[in-house]
Amino acid sequence: MYKILAKINKLILPSFTKKGLDIAKAKKWQMAIIGYRAFVTKRALGN
Repeated sequence: MYKILAKINKLILPSFTKKGLDIAKAKKWQMAIIGYRAFVTKRALGN
């Protein structure tokens, strides 16, 4: 389930690392997306 969700996230959600976003200056909604993507990626790799 997480592998499918990770692929959907890759297509839909923005990649802040490609845009050169500084984590220290990220807004709350950007931090939420980063955290969500990290959670899903970790779960997808663990299965």
